[in-house]
Amino acid sequence: MKTIALISLGCAKNLVDSEVMMGVLKQAGFGFTSRPEDADIILINTCGFIQPARDEADREVERILLLKEQGPKPKKVIVAGCYVQKDRKRLQANYPEVDIWLGVRDFGRIAEAINGSPLPRSRRTFLYSHISPRFVSTSPYWAYVKISEGCSHRCGFCAIPSIKGPYRSRPVSSIQAEVSRLVSLGIKEINLVSQDSTFFGRDRGKRNGLTDLLQTLLERTEAVWIRVLYGYPGEVTEPLLEVMNDSRICPYFDIPFQHSHPAVLKEMKRGLDGERSLRLLDQIRSSVPAAVIRTSLITGFPTEGEKEFRHLLQFVRDARFDHLGVFPYSPEEGTACFSAGDPVPDDIKKERVEAVLSLQQGISADNNRRYLHQKLDVLLEGPTSGLLLGRTRFQAPEVDGITRITTGGKDADFSHPFLPVEITWTDVYDLKGVLLK
Repeated sequence: MKTIALISLGCAKNLVDSEVMMGVLKQAGFGFTSRPEDADIILINTCGFIQPARDEADREVERILLLKEQGPKPKKVIVAGCYVQKDRKRLQANYPEVDIWLGVRDFGRIAEAINGSPLPRSRRTFLYSHISPRFVSTSPYWAYVKISEGCSHRCGFCAIPSIKGPYRSRPVSSIQAEVSRLVSLGIKEINLVSQDSTFFGRDRGKRNGLTDLLQTLLERTEAVWIRVLYGYPGEVTEPLLEVMNDSRICPYFDIPFQHSHPAVLKEMKRGLDGERSLRLLDQIRSSVPAAVIRTSLITGFPTEGEKEFRHLLQFVRDARFDHLGVFPYSPEEGTACFSAGDPVPDDIKKERVEAVLSLQQGISADNNRRYLHQKLDVLLEGPTSGLLLGRTRFQAPEVDGITRITTGGKDADFSHPFLPVEITWTDVYDLKGVLLK
C-alpha cells in the first residue's frame, strides 16, 4: 500500500478540499502518514490568495523537495490548489522536480492523476457533494462544511473570482445529507464555510438562501451547534437575523468590512462605508442580543493616507468588535486595484497593522469580561498540561481564542463533549473556567 502525507495550507475551505482529496485516495486504496519523510507521496494543497500565502507555499514546496530523494526510492510530490490555478506555468518552471500539478478543477480526480491517467479539461472549479468521499481531519466533535464555491463579487483587491470562478451554491439537500452524516459520526458543531456564506442561493435566484438553508438544517438535522463563517455586509437580511436567534445557531457574525473610509472603500469596490457599517452593527446587536462579531480589515491600501487610517482606527473604537484580524494590503495581478501600484511602504503597513491590533486588544479584553462568572457550555477540544481545552459558542475554531478548564477534582464525562463551565478568568483572547457538576 502506498502512503500519502498531506500538507494543507490556507483557509478552512482549502482544508475541506484536502479532506475530500484524502477521501478519494482512501477509497482508491492509499494509506496515510503524518510524517512526510515516511510517505511514498507528498501532497501539498496551496493557497494563492495573497503574496504571503504564496511565499508560504513556496517555502513548503522547497522543504518537501529536499525530502524527495530520501528513503529507498524517490517520493512523488504533488502540488495542488489555488496557487497552481493562478500561476501554474511559473511554478512548473521554478520546480521541475514536482511530479503532478493539480488546479482547483481537478481535486476529485487526484487518484487518476497519481495513476497516470490523462485528465480531461474541466471548465468549472471542483465542488464536492454529500456523496463525495471525505476524510475529516478536525476534532472528533466539529467539522467544516463548504456550502459553495467561487465568488461573484468584484472586490477590487481580490483575485478569488479569477481563480475560482463565479459563485456556485450546493443544493440544500446535499448539504443537509452531509450534515446528517457528520452528526451520525459524532460531530456536534457544524461550521458552514464559503467565500460569502450570505450570498448562498443568490446564484439560484433565492434572496434568503442562507436563511432557508439554516432553517432546513434546524428542522432536518440534529446538529447541536451551527456556525456561519464569512458573510458580506450588504447581504445581512432581517430574515437571517431572525433565524440567528435560534438556540442551535451560534450567534456569531463573521463579516469582513475591510475598511471604513468611503474613498478607500470606493476604490476597493466595496459597499457600506464606516457610518453605514456601524448602523448594521447596531441592527445586528439589537436583533440578536447575544451576537458576537468578527471582522477582517486591510491596512496600507494604495489610497490609504494618514487621514484614512485615522478614520479606520476610529471605526474600530466605535464598532467594538469581539474578534478582529487585520492584514497588510497585497497587490494582486489581475485585480482592478493592481494598476494603482503599492505606494504605501511595507514598514508603514506593518505599523498600521500593529496599531489596529493594539487598539483591538483593549476592546477584546473589555468584551471578554462580560463572560466572567457566567455558566457556559464549552465544546471539548482536548486535554493539555493538566487542563481541558474547549470553545464556547462565541469562539470559532482555529481563528479565535480558547477556553481552558480546570476540573477542580471533578471527573469530566467525556461521553458528552459539552461541559458546563463557570468562567473565572478572562484575557484578550482566552477564557478560563472551572468544571461544574
